[in-house]
Amino acid sequence: MRHPLKFVSSSALALAAVCFHLQAQATPPKPFTTHSFADIRARHAGVPLVVHIWAMSCGPCLAELPKWGAFAKKRPGVALVLVRFDQAPAEASEARLARSGLEAVESWGVSGEADEYLRASVDRKWIGDVPRTMLIAPDGDVTSIRGTADLSRVEQWVDEVKAARPARGH
Repeated sequence: MRHPLKFVSSSALALAAVCFHLQAQATPPKPFTTHSFADIRARHAGVPLVVHIWAMSCGPCLAELPKWGAFAKKRPGVALVLVRFDQAPAEASEARLARSGLEAVESWGVSGEADEYLRASVDRKWIGDVPRTMLIAPDGDVTSIRGTADLSRVEQWVDEVKAARPARGH
């Protein structure tokens, strides 16, 4: 005869594993094409926009993702868009984003090789280095950060841009 406590314990573990698996899945990334960056900018026009470009094959990118998760949690009203710029399997990147607390953040992913046309659609001068963060002001002005971003500076930028915006209806 099975011990009832053992049965409950193993059932609880199985349920916890299923719940973890469900939580560890982020929304599948939208396919990123040469038109996607323009679409992202148009959809978020008029508000401060942070676009973070990363790759599964980039160690600093992976180390930085949990910090972006904390940023998204601390600043839920900020338009944050993630773009995975390598050919990693979607399931792996979804799981990585979920573990980093980014499952609810708008996410895009390159499905083919990131060629010069794709890079140029983001920035004509960009050579493809990651991580890269683009701070896009409501007036369209872009500030690019090469390498790992200092998120306190990103927060400061968001605050400055929001403070500079005129109040609506005035």
